[in-house]
Amino acid sequence: MKKKVLAVLLGGCMVAGLLAGCGGNSNSSSEGSANGGDAAEEESSGGGDYHFEVVVKSFQSTYWQAAIQGIDAAVEELGVTVNTTGPNAESDIADQVNMLNNAISAAPDGIALAANDQSAVLDSLQDALDADIPVVCFDTGVPEAPEGSVIATIATDNESAGAVAAENMYEVIKDTIANATEPVRIGEVNQDATSANISGRGMGFINKMKELIEADGKTVAVIGNQFYVDQVENNGDEGSADVIIEVAVPAQTTVELSATEASNIMNKEDTIAIFGSNQVTAEGVLTANQNLSVLAATPDEGIVGVGFDAGATLKAAVADGTLIGAVTQAPVDQGNLAIHALYDYCEGNEVQDIATDSYWYDAENMEEADIAPNLYD
Repeated sequence: MKKKVLAVLLGGCMVAGLLAGCGGNSNSSSEGSANGGDAAEEESSGGGDYHFEVVVKSFQSTYWQAAIQGIDAAVEELGVTVNTTGPNAESDIADQVNMLNNAISAAPDGIALAANDQSAVLDSLQDALDADIPVVCFDTGVPEAPEGSVIATIATDNESAGAVAAENMYEVIKDTIANATEPVRIGEVNQDATSANISGRGMGFINKMKELIEADGKTVAVIGNQFYVDQVENNGDEGSADVIIEVAVPAQTTVELSATEASNIMNKEDTIAIFGSNQVTAEGVLTANQNLSVLAATPDEGIVGVGFDAGATLKAAVADGTLIGAVTQAPVDQGNLAIHALYDYCEGNEVQDIATDSYWYDAENMEEADIAPNLYD
């Protein structure tokens, strides 16, 4: 069954009024390389009066390549110039902050930012505000951003999206939980415990799964990564719980390290399901399964797997039933709308937070017209 999530955006990013004037020079060069490690960089140009800097989370996953497709389409449509940079991996937080600082130093007309760590960019956002450079956050918000520094946020409601993953997984595993005479385990691998979108998505999954299980009369204990455990209300006791939700975060955001974390959970005899909270961690689950061969359509056959985002590897796994399904966002729209928001602001128009959609997809519905365009390769 198709489920569409309408996002209610993260707090702290404000609706902006009419622009008094864009910061920076309107004909800034579209060239600019970031300091801070071996950075990946992509540049696009379309002429025009405004120059924008874009800082993405990384170029590691095809999610960001899809977002850049949306950015490039906006460049062509609006006639602006854009310089896009990003670190090698989403765990390279210091590198991304250096890139953001370099973007501010370039004095552009605006910056689009997908922050890997919402706390790490606060000083830089203040610097952008002081320099009168508008910032649009996309993919993830920065809830504690200095007032007035972020003119709009374009993102999915990640808590709701995580909840959709939990709801669809629970439909498959609920009978096993109800009939279990011994504790059972559900795994969750999150790419990090720093970015707002991933932490919101991870907690959305945990809270909804806990709610569903407890509504059916079972007890739940959440264990593992302390960041997530500390956010759980009325957490149960691991020693007596009917269901254990084990949360893991790799040391760095790579498929290989995500696979290690997934393997640790999937090797446990009581594990009945696992969720990978983004493309990299979902691919980590699939990589772990190459050695374990335990993913299955039902808990009676093995471990039920659910992913997030898309990419060729996840799409193939959903299509052949290795994963029962996944939740996809709209990265092309997010990249496109971020540039449009900056352009509108510089034109003196009102801009505001924008909710982009996310969808549950499985082997039955992944070719449908409103889902297929978001399933990037």
